[in-house]
Amino acid sequence: MPLTYLKRIAQTPAPTFHEGRRADLIADLWTGLGYPVERDEVGNVLTRLATPDTEGLPALLLASHLDTVFDEGTDVTVREEGGRLVGPGVGDNSASLAVMTALLRDLRERPLALRRPLWIAANVGEEGLGDLRGAKHLLGQHRAQLGAFLAVDGYLGIAVTRAVGVRRYRAVFIGPGGHSWGDQAPSALHALGRAISALYALHLPTSPRTTLNVGVATGGTSVNSIAGTADLLLDLRSLDGEVLADLDRRAVAALHAAAREAGVKLHLERVGDRPGGDLHGDALLEIVRDASREGRIDLRMASSSTDANAAVPHGLPALAAGVYRGGNAHRTDEWVQASSLVPGLKFLRRVVELYQRRPVR
Repeated sequence: MPLTYLKRIAQTPAPTFHEGRRADLIADLWTGLGYPVERDEVGNVLTRLATPDTEGLPALLLASHLDTVFDEGTDVTVREEGGRLVGPGVGDNSASLAVMTALLRDLRERPLALRRPLWIAANVGEEGLGDLRGAKHLLGQHRAQLGAFLAVDGYLGIAVTRAVGVRRYRAVFIGPGGHSWGDQAPSALHALGRAISALYALHLPTSPRTTLNVGVATGGTSVNSIAGTADLLLDLRSLDGEVLADLDRRAVAALHAAAREAGVKLHLERVGDRPGGDLHGDALLEIVRDASREGRIDLRMASSSTDANAAVPHGLPALAAGVYRGGNAHRTDEWVQASSLVPGLKFLRRVVELYQRRPVR
């Protein structure tokens, strides 16, 4: 059943900040199944399942992100290869959206006696510089009505129980530019090179795990021009909030020092701040564990950065769990095992059923 939806979803482009076409598709699919659909200010799609008896009780929110890491213009054609579906974004997170849509269809055909409200959302802005804006908005607007949050994302059999904190910066080095022979101006690219070298020289503890990455670096106009501008994107991560804050301070200092030493200006902008730490998801994890056991799914715990991070400041019990098997995420040859979608659907429905019996507090 999820396979019915997967190709349509995956072949509808949804770059971060440009998820509108896929949001339209999801809204049409859910409306076609008979569900009332809401669209909020940032572009999230939401449907709420409730009865008069459940009014005012804390809801379980299931959410899968709409966006992919692929730029506008990427060929998102999905092809079939020996039981696999292959294509950019076919798994992350198209497969999760397909399974959630199939869950809505399944609940229409085999209704569940709700004891607690069930909310299902397709949210924007999880990938890249989206900074979880969709999940942050949902939780910021509706925290008081929620009892737990499950980000439906990742591979079947993996539960993210700890949120990795993330800070991201865009650093732009600005100089006067000039001619490589006729001028003696400072180079923005020189500053960028100094900055990258200094950043990678910073000490990173191995425990708690902490990482630093310059993912993008650009600048200059021609081989015989002194670069007037150069910029980089920096990603900092740690399992420990204090360690991340310390790395943040040291990285910012290194960027400023590089600009100062090279004789150029620095424009520094924080473009990402994903809260990390305890997801308070022990009770929700027991539900996920029981649903996995019943489906004969081996479950392992992981630490990652997902939409579940958005729940940390609110103290809302949260986890992320996957509903498909696949590989090569964030690559154009990403794949999904077609036969894994039905077990993923059964697992997700069982999570919902178990939450109805023992809601998280």
